[in-house]
Amino acid sequence: MSVDYVLQTTDLVKEFKGFTAVDNVNLNVERGTIHALIGPNGAGKTTVFNLLTKFLIPTSGKIMFNGNDITQMRSAEIANQGVVRSFQISAVFPHLTVLENVRVALQRKEGNSFHFWKSEKILDKLNGRAMELLESVGLQDHANSITVDQPYGRKRALEIATTLALDPELMLLDEPTQGMGHEDVDMVADLILQVAKDRTILMVEHNLHVVSKLADKITVLQRGAILTEGNYETVSADPRVKEAYLGVAADEVEEQAANQEAASEEKTA
Repeated sequence: MSVDYVLQTTDLVKEFKGFTAVDNVNLNVERGTIHALIGPNGAGKTTVFNLLTKFLIPTSGKIMFNGNDITQMRSAEIANQGVVRSFQISAVFPHLTVLENVRVALQRKEGNSFHFWKSEKILDKLNGRAMELLESVGLQDHANSITVDQPYGRKRALEIATTLALDPELMLLDEPTQGMGHEDVDMVADLILQVAKDRTILMVEHNLHVVSKLADKITVLQRGAILTEGNYETVSADPRVKEAYLGVAADEVEEQAANQEAASEEKTA
């Protein structure tokens, strides 16, 4: 039985004036899974996302979505196909209410233009679905609150709700827990698990605890190329991954960890 891939790239390359930022990347994202793209700073993770959503044009290679070649499509066309992306920085309208933000996103499904000039009565027909989406991310009690007044974790949850409003088949989440405290990280991680039940997620994430909790498959990038792939147990045990993240050999990492543990025991003794 063949594996059902929703997204595949073949020898994807991006060069900037002689510098290769993405080097022959072959991704295979299986339908209905959470696939994480990880690597040290500068590994090319966000550049890959920019290529997939056509914020950047590939130097060479191919991008396939549901078996169709989308390499030459524009960003809006890709979104219409069902590939929707969130960004590292929360992208919501700060001076609208939480409900209004989701309603704006829902208008995108109605056509090619936003109806800011429409009467409130006409736009109210979107409120039912907007409230359903807010409830799905735990924000129903904050629907009428101004977005700028919300804590960072709620803004990220709101961004996931606005992404869901576009009814994506494939969600691309770019550093969804960046800049969060421990409680918000756990909340957003649980939220991602919840929304992943009905769709496929490809995520860039720096927090390895989150990756271990969420990802079915992990692709590790280093210097723009794939270093290794597999589940968390396989990837985390790879000495090359430890060296790529920490800049030291695996045996040195283990020695440093042992030294830190011994020092901690001395302090508590």
